[in-house]
Amino acid sequence: MNANTAAKAANRANAIELIGAALPGFETLFQEAVAAVRQRVLVDGRISSARLEAEQHAAHGLSWLATYVTALRELKAYGERLEAEGRYGAVEDYALRIGAGEYAAQIFGGIPMSQGEILRLPALGLSQKAVAAACSDAAEALIAEGNTPENRARFVALFSQDQGAASIGDTGLDETLEAIRSEMRRFCAAEVTPHAHEWHLENEYIPMPVVEKMAELGVFGLTIPEEFGGMGLSKVSMCVVSEELSRGYIGVGSLGTRSEIAAELILCGGTDAQKEHWLPKIASGEVLPTAVFTEPNTGSDLASLRTKAVKEGDVWKVYGNKTWITHPVRADIMTLLVRTDPSEPGYKGLSMLIAEKPRGSDTDPFPVEGLTGGEIEVLGYRGMKEYELAFDGFEVKAENLLGGVPGQGFKQLMQTFEAARIQTAARAIGVAQSAFDLGLRYAQERIQFGKPLIAFPRVADKLAMMAAEILIARQLTYFAAREKDADRRCDLEAGMAKLLGARVAWAAADNALQIHGGNGFALEYPVSRVLCDARILNIFEGAAEIQAQVIARRLVEE
Repeated sequence: MNANTAAKAANRANAIELIGAALPGFETLFQEAVAAVRQRVLVDGRISSARLEAEQHAAHGLSWLATYVTALRELKAYGERLEAEGRYGAVEDYALRIGAGEYAAQIFGGIPMSQGEILRLPALGLSQKAVAAACSDAAEALIAEGNTPENRARFVALFSQDQGAASIGDTGLDETLEAIRSEMRRFCAAEVTPHAHEWHLENEYIPMPVVEKMAELGVFGLTIPEEFGGMGLSKVSMCVVSEELSRGYIGVGSLGTRSEIAAELILCGGTDAQKEHWLPKIASGEVLPTAVFTEPNTGSDLASLRTKAVKEGDVWKVYGNKTWITHPVRADIMTLLVRTDPSEPGYKGLSMLIAEKPRGSDTDPFPVEGLTGGEIEVLGYRGMKEYELAFDGFEVKAENLLGGVPGQGFKQLMQTFEAARIQTAARAIGVAQSAFDLGLRYAQERIQFGKPLIAFPRVADKLAMMAAEILIARQLTYFAAREKDADRRCDLEAGMAKLLGARVAWAAADNALQIHGGNGFALEYPVSRVLCDARILNIFEGAAEIQAQVIARRLVEE
């Protein structure tokens, strides 16, 4: 570095300062966008569902704008925390500079809601004056000094030297959480990553010895209170564990989700007796749960749910069909959403049952009366298997009505969505990190035209943006988890984390496969699996469109 370059580097503002200077303008722009969209969807002072649907492009665009502005806010907070602790270095500065600069540029140029749908600010009803006010000197500086070829090249040079690092840049977490991350990484390196691609190609279940080792590590009881046999840890710890396990294989990371959902349902809605009976069994891994909510032709429209449960003596008899049920064959209990009162329309007649069943196998998947099913063959997200289920008089003990009071099922389910979406965002980060790992390794090892692929700017640029976006998605997810840990309503934050995380995972997987070229399209290369696994993240736990709709409704309500 010559004297002039060194002087310029010493005098330039760090990324935290650049974001901080530009952020007020973006915050104001966002508030004006909320007001503009609100005018479009309110009728007589209340949200009109018909107007919200008609204005989906603007409403969902508002959700994406909110996600970007929140991401910029959290990047600044992350940088400030690290700086105060003396942990903010060049890698972190380049990551923030590139990520924030790119997101700022996209706010003004167009935010990708999907591959073919771009949100432009005028679509929100914003005036040119409002947009011009946000495009301040500070915003222009953030863009000009952000995602530049020089910054990307230097960023890649820095992180390429330390490929074995747990993450690109400091995660901002404490030593205890990083110790948990290291433990999960060691477990995956020994038990998961070497075998994941074979499990995927053969469509095999994750072996039970691996599941048992997960139980020994406390994965299934991570956030269950100690009084019920769990570890009593935070939702942030759940993110760390989900992220690292999904980095090894999304199926392994998602096994914990089954237990998390069931435990959350029982903790929030169960009777004391149900908590004392089921939570220790879930925490120890003695009982493996599965969630049984979705029905054919309903998807996210739970108000149209038709599977019914009829009370006969001391049992509920269940009739109906469910679909897209993950890991039902080896599950011991099903958290089963049913209609117990057909006279109540919509959500009011729904109840949740803790439905016990024996474990099955490929040869005899459902060894119990009243329950049959067929496997749904899928591109990715394997290791647990997806099923359609048919209930014909399947019996559930009356005492296993969650909470002991019928009609509470939808309310109970809604209480779990925040944690479930935070965990899904964490799984997305893990998948994105896996894609990045594979892309970086291949780019360093593959020689073309006499030099490694990473020496070509377009390849290095992909890796730089992947690394920056993973850091952004991670910080947004940790923010949502901290809000949950503080017992604050965080459906908005959880939704944003899931919305962005899923897009980042898909982009990372797509770019990693592109770096592999033709080899990436070959089944023998793990990146082909990661691409398939990444695709589901934009669909389950609320499709991106549903997620954006929920976020938009919350924004215009407030």
